[in-house]
Formats: sequence, structure tokens, C-alpha cells
Amino acid sequence: MRLFLYVLRESGVKGVPSFDGFRKMQAELRAQSGVPTIPCKSALGNVFWMVDPRTLLAQDWSNPLIRPHIHVYPEIPNGPISEVWHTKKWHSGLDTSMLSPMYDAKDRHFYIQEVARTTSGELVVPARWIVYHGALHADIHRVVKDNETGLSSLTLGATEMIPASSLAANYFDLEAEGALPHWVGMLTLCWSPLCAMPNPLREVAGGEPLYSSFINHFVDDVSGNHSKSWNKHINTYMTHANLPRKFLQQEAHIHFVSTSPHATTAEQFADFKKVLISTHSKPVRVVDPLSGQAARFRVFVHAEQSDNPMQSEVSGHIGGNGNFFCRKCEVGGTTAHKATNDGFHALFEPGDPRTKAKTLEALQDQVQTACLGVEKHVRKKQTDTGVKDPYTEHAITDLLKRARTQKADHPERTSKEIQRDLLEWVDKHVDAVYNPFLTMPGLDPTQDTPVEILHTVLLGVIKYAWHWTHTSWSPAQKTTYMQRLQATSTNGLSIHAIRASYIIQYANSLIGRQLKTVAQTTAFHVHDMLPPEKFQLWLAIGEMTSLIWFPEIQDQETYKNDLTTAIANVLDVFAEIDPSKIVDKVKLHILTHGIEDISRFGPLIDMCTEGFESFNGVFRNCSIHSNHLAPSRDIAQQLADQEAHKHRLLGGIWCTAGGNWVRAGVRVCDFLHQHQPLRRLIGWSVVQPSVPGSFQLAAIPVGKKSRPTVSLGMTRACAALNANKYDMDLAWTVCRSVESRAQDQCRRGSWICAQSPLNVGPPCCPLSHVLGRIDGVFALPEHNKAVAVIEMFEVAASRHTIMQMPWLVRRQGEPSFVIVEGLDILFSFNVQHDCAFAGCAATEERAIQQERTESNVCEKFITHKDVARFIINTHTLHNPHLIRSVLPRDLVAPVPRFEDRRMQHDKLAASLRTWQQQKQAVASAWKAAKGATLAEMTGSAAQIARPTSVPAQSTVGGSMAGTGDSGPPESAMLVDLEHHANVLAPSAAPQLAAHKRRRLDTDETRT
Repeated sequence: MRLFLYVLRESGVKGVPSFDGFRKMQAELRAQSGVPTIPCKSALGNVFWMVDPRTLLAQDWSNPLIRPHIHVYPEIPNGPISEVWHTKKWHSGLDTSMLSPMYDAKDRHFYIQEVARTTSGELVVPARWIVYHGALHADIHRVVKDNETGLSSLTLGATEMIPASSLAANYFDLEAEGALPHWVGMLTLCWSPLCAMPNPLREVAGGEPLYSSFINHFVDDVSGNHSKSWNKHINTYMTHANLPRKFLQQEAHIHFVSTSPHATTAEQFADFKKVLISTHSKPVRVVDPLSGQAARFRVFVHAEQSDNPMQSEVSGHIGGNGNFFCRKCEVGGTTAHKATNDGFHALFEPGDPRTKAKTLEALQDQVQTACLGVEKHVRKKQTDTGVKDPYTEHAITDLLKRARTQKADHPERTSKEIQRDLLEWVDKHVDAVYNPFLTMPGLDPTQDTPVEILHTVLLGVIKYAWHWTHTSWSPAQKTTYMQRLQATSTNGLSIHAIRASYIIQYANSLIGRQLKTVAQTTAFHVHDMLPPEKFQLWLAIGEMTSLIWFPEIQDQETYKNDLTTAIANVLDVFAEIDPSKIVDKVKLHILTHGIEDISRFGPLIDMCTEGFESFNGVFRNCSIHSNHLAPSRDIAQQLADQEAHKHRLLGGIWCTAGGNWVRAGVRVCDFLHQHQPLRRLIGWSVVQPSVPGSFQLAAIPVGKKSRPTVSLGMTRACAALNANKYDMDLAWTVCRSVESRAQDQCRRGSWICAQSPLNVGPPCCPLSHVLGRIDGVFALPEHNKAVAVIEMFEVAASRHTIMQMPWLVRRQGEPSFVIVEGLDILFSFNVQHDCAFAGCAATEERAIQQERTESNVCEKFITHKDVARFIINTHTLHNPHLIRSVLPRDLVAPVPRFEDRRMQHDKLAASLRTWQQQKQAVASAWKAAKGATLAEMTGSAAQIARPTSVPAQSTVGGSMAGTGDSGPPESAMLVDLEHHANVLAPSAAPQLAAHKRRRLDTDETRT
């Protein structure tokens, strides 16, 4: 900083402060508008620091750029479901008192659970506020007065909806007029907060508007080092769930909360919870830029977005390796039970749901049992229920130890007496015993841990299938796949440039974005390189993944039915290939809960954690620049300063020591908005409104002074079916791209769907749409008008015989063109050339680029043959909902793989039991070989001599093959046992041979 100030002075800049003066100004600014950090000590004694979440949310509320986008009420969408306030969690999954409880009518406030009068003179009691058709409404109970007795009662059935603007008088207005109703049997209303009119939240609000904010909480274990040396930290982040998804995907809206190399997830959340609950009685006060007046808000937890192991920990669940391996339901059992027909079939569907009440009850039972001092009884309860909470486990361990100590020190006391004393201690230290996630109001960790698609789908299901695929290929097949993948058309895929050689070279180490490429394209390239079941698996995975990535849902029931079928197909094919995967891989079962999560939270991409995972890089940069003596404090303070600085630069409002609300000057704010690098530095992206039909002109050619122009008559437009509507001699400027209504940049060669300018359309598509490939984009800049010349294609009447997707052909086998206005282009989509039909192969050679220079190393590549047959890629993650909306449903609806799934599952369960018996025979043969015959063969009772042709170590199932009491992994001992089968256990030889053939075909490396 001293050097920076020196350079400014030497450059002649006026008013450069001294270093001490600059630091003093910074300290004053931090004191006024900084974000506080809070020192915390957990119940287990661990120390860490936390950034104040109240201030982080207050910055959103007091920022003029962000406040207009904060949604405070549930909404019945007049269109697709796309945000969390459209969904079940906000509509019926929360107590109405946790939602924003009041409506600000400027001159008066209306609260729920208070009597009010409408403009028509009726008395009503609002139950909740909800947005409908863009206007705020109230769900109300009507007040019915008995004319004989003069007493009033409520219509306690279904609520009715009325516009909030129709409310004229609130509770205090009626009280002043003496018009409050006299209720019938007030005691009968004590189930309701109606017993306490006016609403107690009025006093909490202090006469100012009161709203509710919800946060999405995220926890992850992250290394604080850039190197491979592991330096574990438990990090917690959050986002403001009241904001739209497009905001939450930006780095600027992901907020760091706390980190610690010592404190666990629950320990950090316990202090976080205390801060949030404090806002329920003392709301955070801000100035609302929309009204210019003060307002207040409370904070609740909306969802816990983490990876599967962390979500299990948060839910008090035993984890994916337990007998009951699902955190969201009670499906599972012993290995033997899961291999029965009923137990195996149950894994394909959600089981009886877990709830936090059941989980707390199970934990309380474990604590009571621990007070008796017998550990095995506690462990049995954990195994039998699938409930084992790491936070409570500390208390259980301590209670077991104390119970044993008291028994030893006081043998005259009974177990019940010792248990009673220990339970008294538990009652006084509830916060130190039970998981704070399970006691947080408004949060049910068993249900509010939505399916996380990054780890469950991309790094789960797709990675399993990818491993099965590439490990079965020979080097020649890998080369073929690489050539085909590199020839993939990426128009309409919205992915990074495909690096096929990298994907093959590092096939075992792919990350999310590369697995997205694999999921969307692999089915087109492996139809003749895999067994039928594995090819069907890629078709099922591609279809399911595309449906999961829907950004909005038009018809929720149809969508849920389609996704249910698609998920069922994936699980069924997995079971066909290897039934044990259904039993072993919890991520396959977790997929079945995605349907309920969609009802509760909306599209699953709303709950995606890729933004949080990216933010780990910001944390890591702070970690390596800390002093490593107090990392939690240093990192919290550094990121808190960044949050405050970002708030000031974006024009946020803060309160001075004198109580005045101020903000940065206009020139400061404008400077940020005018310089994109600075916005990128703080992770802020300006959300630009879409301008359909806008265009980008082609670049001026080198050596020319103007952009290229052409008359339509010199292009394919002259052959367009509607060419007579345009002047073919008029000069048009050539364009680089045109923007569709879906904000796609459509270029020459892009495949698009547009509103048809013709009276008739392809027979298999709606008459109002035309599908085709852009041949050219042209514009009249002076008229701000662009057109695209489209080569039209028809959708075939049936699905492609191999890919089971819709496919395109030319109309009547001949090229036909149409001119489409830029405003009429709806969206772009992805198609792939039908190489299987055309016989495309790698027949060309080219030099490989190295260091941006052509090398002398050549590679073969595919040039597509001129056969006009194209397959619409329904596995795409870009615009999957739009392309399905314009295609006939019979061409895109998922088709169940089996009509009678139960019968198929019973057959697979039988094969699973056979496999388990074979596995047990292998284990028995190993024990016999080790305990009896081994000594005779080697003269040693310690180990079996391994044949020299067998490697000394083999990695299978995540273990290293070797010797020891537990025996080596299965595939390593198969070679030994097959070699010595006749000597060691002749009766087991046939079983070993059959078992080896099965495992060699289906085994996978477990990570």
C-alpha cells in the first residue's frame, strides 16, 4: 500500500493521503459499514470465528440493486414453476408465522391471524399472504356473525383468496371504532394464535414492516492448501433463498459464514443457529430502498445444500455404509434382507419418510440407553434404526464412560439410579447433547436436504457408468471413441470446447463439467462398442439427466411422471448389469427422492451446489494468506472486509454512528458499473434483460473499411418459400449472430426452432413452429431488423431405431428454405449427425496443434458424410424443456423398460442371492486355504505363496491386495484360489471359476 500511494503522488495525483491517514480512514469506514465477526466457543470447547449472517442479509435488503429482486411472499405462478417461492415448501411446508406475516398498505399494516375489514364491509382473518397473477392476495377465513346472539365465529374450512388491496381497516382501526367481533367460545379457538389478538409480532416489529428471509446453508470439508498436502477445514457458506436462481449462481451472492479445522459442522451451526433465532425476537433493522423507510426482517433456514455424506451427518443419519443407508427414508435392512424379493424391490422406491421428530426420539432413546453404561445396546439401536448423530455421539461416549465410572465407584447404586442422575444432567445441557440442526425452527434436515445433482448424478450415477464403459475398452476402442467424441457437434450444448484426448487420458479423474459433456454425447458414439445392456444404460442416463436439468416446469404432474419413469429405467438397467450396485450404491436410491424434492423446492438445479464448490477457491486463497495460527479468525475477518467493500461499491446503504443512512457517491458506483474487470473481481454479474431479435454484425474484414453486405437474391434466400415477401435486391449487412427469445446466440450452422412464417408446417410438428439449420443471418442496422435464412427439416414420425430419439430429414428429400424474422426465433437446440446410418469414419488426417503450432504428429479425424439425416439430442442440458415442448409427446416421453418391474426385480434378487452365495463360498475357501492346506503347501502357517505371475498388489474396492488376518481383496485371491483350487478345496473350484467370470465382467474400482 505504501508503494501504491507513492506511485500516485509521483504521478501527480492531487489529494493523495499519507499512509497513516489512509489507514485511519479505513478503520473509520470499517467501524461504520463493516461486517462484524463473532468469536464463538462450541459446547465441546472448540474456538472459531463467524461472520455475522444478519449483516450479510441486511446488505441485500439495503442495496438498491438487490432489494427489488427479493421475494418475501409465496407465489402461485402464472406460468412455469422455476423458483422456490412457487413450491410446496413455501406454500404449505412452513408454519404461516414463519412467512412474512404482514402486508404494508403504506398508511396501515395488516397482519395474519388478526381480524380485518374489507372495502365491502366484511370481517375476515388473513391466514397468509400470497402473490397471485402478479398481485398480492390474502388467504382468509371469513367471520360469520350470529344475528340472534351477536357472537361471531370463523369459517374454519378451506380458505378463500381475496386481493390484499381490498382490505380497508385493520385490527386497531376496528378497535378504535368499537367494531371488534365478540367470539363464540374463545376457548375453542385456543388452538390458534387468534387467542392473542393483535398479533404478537406487531410488538416485535416496532411499528415497522416485518418480513422473513430464508437462507440456504452449505457445509463442506475443504483443504486450506493449494498443494496436495491435506489441511482440512470445515467450511460453512450461505445464500439468500429469497433471491432468484440467476442471482444465487453468482459468486457475489455466496457468503462465507465460518470455518474451523477443529469445530465440527454441528458445532459451528449451533452458534449460527443462536444468531438466527435472536432475529425472531429482535429483527434486523434496515432501510428499504423501495420505500425509503426502515423495515425489519427475521431469518430462517430454508434448506441444507451439501454433498451426501455431509447431509447424512446433518440429518443425524448413520451414513451410506449403514444397513439403513438412506437419510430421507427408512428403506434398507440387513444384507440378507436387502437380497430378498421384498427388500430388493423396496430399494427402487422411496420408503417411509424419516422426520426430525422420529430422529430426535431415536437419539433420546440412545442417550437414555447410554446412561445405563452398556455400549453394545447403544450400537444395536443405531444399527437397527440408521440414526447415529456425530454431535450426539460425543455425549453418548461421555455418558457411557461416566456411567461405568459411577458403577465402579459406587457398586451399591442401581443402574436406574445412575441413569436418573445422568439424565438430569442431559436435561440441563440439551444444546450440548442434541444436534442443533434437529432443533432449528422451520428446518427438517431429513426432508430439507434435497438431492444434490453434482455429487449424486454427475459424480455418482454418470461416473459409475463411465467407469464401466471405459475400463472395458481396448486401446483401439478408446481411440475410436476419442475420434467420435471430438467430431461431436457442440452447437446448442453450452459446454466448454471438447478435449476428447484429455477425457480419455484422464478418464478416472473427470470433474463435473467434463462429465456433463460425457452425459450429453456418449450415447451417440458407443452403440457398437458396448454390450446392449450398457448401451441402454447410457440412453437411460442421458434421458434422466436431461429431465433433471429442467430450469422450469410447465406441467408439474406430467414432468414428475416422466422423471419417475426415467429414474426407474436407470435403476432397472443398473440392476440388470449388476444387482449388487442397487444394494451398495446409496446414490442410486437417493435419486428416487428427487421427485418429492421437486415438489418441495422446484427444479433440482435450484439446489445445485456447483457455485458453493467454486467458492472454495476464494476460501483457499484467504487460507494461504492467513498466518495459520488463527486461521478461522483471519479468514473470517478477511472475507468480512471483502463483503463490506463489495456492499459499498455496489451502492449499498449503511447506518453511520450518528444514526444517518448513507451510501457511496454516484461516481463511485458508476465507476464499478462501467468497468467489467472490477465487477468480475467481486463476482458481480449485471443481469441484462433479454432483447430477442437483437444481432451482432460481422467483423470488418482486414484491409476493408466497411462490414460485408449482400443482397438476399445472392443467398439461399432466393429459394425460400416466402421469398416473395422480401426485396431480393436490397443490400443486407452480414451478421455474426442473432439472439433468440431464450437468449441463445444463434449463428450460421445453429439449429433453431422458430415461429413458422408459413401457413403449413411439417406434419409431425405443430403448425406454428419450424425446425431447421441457419444458413445465414442478415440485418438492416438502420431499421434494427434481422432475418435468418433457415434450411427446413421435418421430424420423422417414429423414433430413431438405435438412439430412441426424434430425428430430422429434409422435406420430401429436397433442400427447402424459409426466411424467419429475428424476433420469431424461439431457441436453439442440439442435433447430431446420424453417423451410424451414414457410415462416417475417421478417414482424414491432420497435424496436432502443440503450443499453438502445428506439430509433426498427426491424428485421424472424422469428416461427416453428406447425408442429411440428423438426430435431435434429447440428452442435452441446454433448453431441454423447450425442445420437448415443440415435439410430439410420443417421441420424447420416457418409455418404461419393463411392464412388470416387480417380476423383473424378483428375478434380479434371485441372481443377487446366488452371487452372494458364491461370494461366501470364496470366503470359505480362502479360510480353508489359509487355515488348513496352506501350511502343507508352504511349510508356513502365516501366508499363501503367491504365483510369480500374479502381481504382489492389486487395487480392488479401494483396498490393496496383500496378506493379513482379513485376507486380500476378492479379485486378488481369485487368482490364488483358482491356481490352487484342486489342491485346496476341489469342491469349490466350479464356484470359484463362475464367480471369477462374473466379477471380471462387472467389477469396478471404488473410490
